[in-house]
Amino acid sequence: MSEQTIVHLMRHGEVHNPDGVLYGRMGGFHLSDLGRQMAHKVAETVGDRDITHLVASPLERARETALPLAEARGLEITVDERVIESTNVFEGEGFGAGARPLRRPSAWRHLWNPFKPSWGEPYVDVVERMMAAVHDARDAARGHEAVVVSHQLPIWITRLHAEQRSFLHNPRSRQCTLCSLTSLHFEDDRLHKVTYSEPAGDLIPTRDKKAPFSAGGAAEEQRP
Repeated sequence: MSEQTIVHLMRHGEVHNPDGVLYGRMGGFHLSDLGRQMAHKVAETVGDRDITHLVASPLERARETALPLAEARGLEITVDERVIESTNVFEGEGFGAGARPLRRPSAWRHLWNPFKPSWGEPYVDVVERMMAAVHDARDAARGHEAVVVSHQLPIWITRLHAEQRSFLHNPRSRQCTLCSLTSLHFEDDRLHKVTYSEPAGDLIPTRDKKAPFSAGGAAEEQRP
C-alpha cells in the first residue's frame, strides 16, 4: 500500500492596506478584521482534518493566518523563509485607486520579459524554493496532511509547475483566492494530483474574486 500525504498550500487572508501599496516582502502589513475572520473560518472548516505539520512564511500576514489553525490543531508554526512572497522592483509603489505607476517610462525597462519575469524573482527560482519546502513538509507529515501558508504568486507558480503548464499567465486568471487551499496529493514521493478549494470563499468580497493587475502578477495583489 502506498503512503498518502497531502500538502496544502494556503494563501493568507485579506490584508489591511488602505493605501493600496504593493507590499511584497515589506513588513508591517497585518490581516484586516475580515482577514482574521477568514483565517478562523479555515480553521473551523479543516481543523478536524489529519493535519500534523504547519508551516508559514515569515511575513506577518502569513503567520497571523496560520495562528487559528495552529490553535485548533495544537501545532507549532514552523516559519520557513522559502515560502515567502516573490521579490518585485515595484515593491512599495502605490497601486490603489487612481495610481498608474506602470505608465511611467522609467518603469518600462522592467517589463520587457514576462517569461522570466524581468520585474522580479525568476519563476524557476520561485518553484525551486517552494518545491523544496513542499517536499520537506511532505516528509514531516508522512501519511498525514501538512499546511503551508504562503502567498498568491508563489502558490500559483508552484501549481503551474505541478501541472506542467507554462509560467506565462494573466494574473487575473489565477485560481488562488484569499485563504484558499491548493492541495498537492502525494503517493509516497510521487505527486499524483492537485486539487483546489476555498474554505473561506463566502467571505471574499466581490471586488477580490479576480486578482487586479499588479506588474504582471509578480507580487501580492493590492486592494484599497
